[in-house]
Amino acid sequence: MPATAITHRIPRTVWALGFVSLFMDLSSELVHSLLPLYLVGSLGVSMLALGLIEGLAEATALIVKVFSGAVSDYLGKRKGLVLFGYGLAALTKPLFPLASSADQVLFARLLDRVGKGVRGAPRDALVADVASAENRGACFGLRQSMDTIGAFLGPLLAILLMTLLAGEISLVLWFAVLPAVVSVVLIVVGVQEPDHPRPPRHLRSPIDLHAWRRFPARYWWVVGLGGLFSLARFSEAFLVLRAQDVGFEATWVPLVMVVMSAFYMLSAYPAGRLSDRIGPTGLLVFSLVLLLVADLLLAWAESPALLLAGVTLWGLHMGFSQGILAALVAETTPAELKGTAFGLFNLSCGAALLLASVLAGWLWQSQGAASTFLAGAAFCVVTLLLLALRRR
Repeated sequence: MPATAITHRIPRTVWALGFVSLFMDLSSELVHSLLPLYLVGSLGVSMLALGLIEGLAEATALIVKVFSGAVSDYLGKRKGLVLFGYGLAALTKPLFPLASSADQVLFARLLDRVGKGVRGAPRDALVADVASAENRGACFGLRQSMDTIGAFLGPLLAILLMTLLAGEISLVLWFAVLPAVVSVVLIVVGVQEPDHPRPPRHLRSPIDLHAWRRFPARYWWVVGLGGLFSLARFSEAFLVLRAQDVGFEATWVPLVMVVMSAFYMLSAYPAGRLSDRIGPTGLLVFSLVLLLVADLLLAWAESPALLLAGVTLWGLHMGFSQGILAALVAETTPAELKGTAFGLFNLSCGAALLLASVLAGWLWQSQGAASTFLAGAAFCVVTLLLLALRRR
């Protein structure tokens, strides 16, 4: 079927959520592309502390998704939680340029990630609600691609502003406020709930063994796989610091996130469409091979060119894995429990990401930068072996 036909069948709500993600990621990645430099360079934070801050922040977002997903299943409505989550994240953006200590940055990061956690599972469940079985992968891939357009533009804007404002990071961070506000407005005017009626539900804890028994074995395999992927891929803050390590000036360090996001953006939607046609397993294997090679390049990089090659493969890995894993969660779970399903999936990813980021920071601090990326490569090999066993 022609690509245009598939694109025209993608619901308006998916497009709206894509633009919401675009503007919020533009705002967030403008901040995140400079925050590691600010923490380590200006506030004197250690690599281990950076890993802990980043791991806690991202794990907080993923763990909160467990409860937001269950609440959205109970309400039968997703938009309110999506709006609250994006609104909370928008309110945190002024806190970053106002912060004068690592504790204040940590508070802002955690509050921002709580907002991400509140919106994440209901947003993904809303995409699953309005998507058809024939183009589910394309819908998730499109939303993910538009998300990464914002992640591409955010660091690019950071480079421009750092050049114009003579490297004043705290001043540059103020420019993250406006696109965050735009994303909230787009939710209000552009996102619609599906029209089909929902049966009444009882509010249940997401930590509910009775509900969990309704999930098939395939779903639990996806949950475990998501955790392994997160364990193999620690916080992207270490990519930013690796760029500085090989000689990038502070103004040009966000280029790392620009390159990664560009290849993530270009690959996510085609990967989703390809997954709809040939199945997800081979693409997930391919994504792990990309991450493995990326880790090896980043471990041994001694020049900006080699580092950017590793970052390119890292971005392609993201494109060939994140949307596909989300589509697998949607495919393997009952319609009335999709919010809970995404929440549990993200709980697994959050716990693994916290462990991976703390381990990455400890290895960097005690053994050097190369050891961090070599550990990531080792986790890739383990995950590849498990996938090979699963296929057999």
